[in-house]
Amino acid sequence: MIEAELVYRMLHVIGATVLFGTGAGIAFFMVMAGRSGQPELIAHVAGTVVIADTIFTATAVVAQPLTGYLLAREIGWSLSEGWIAVSLMLYVFTGLFWLPVVWIQIRLRDIARVAAADGTPLPPGWHRLYRIWFACGFPAFLSVLGILWLMLEKPDISLF
Repeated sequence: MIEAELVYRMLHVIGATVLFGTGAGIAFFMVMAGRSGQPELIAHVAGTVVIADTIFTATAVVAQPLTGYLLAREIGWSLSEGWIAVSLMLYVFTGLFWLPVVWIQIRLRDIARVAAADGTPLPPGWHRLYRIWFACGFPAFLSVLGILWLMLEKPDISLF
């Protein structure tokens, strides 16, 4: 029989991997498509990115706190333990950047689709949104790296 702790730990690690990997992959493909300046290519890639974010990232975003809670409960860790509390704060911080990014990706896709259909270059509004999308990625990415470090290191942090 497989122990619950192993199942929760495995699901939590898979979720973390999906969040990090999908986020990095989405960023890479959006940046590369954006660099092309080709509305048709950008529309296609951004459409795929929106689907990937919906299927993979959103699923992992929901699963992570659930598997983390179940794992902590199974092991006997308090959610007020310093490294866990900081991880949760960083998780919320990441979400504050991810939610606008989802909306921005949808807008970038839609604007690129219109430009592609009209045979026109991307309008200035697309470039403005793209810069915001790009800037939001850095704090979110760094926060996820911080969470991964906390999960692996479990430092003794006194908060409460």
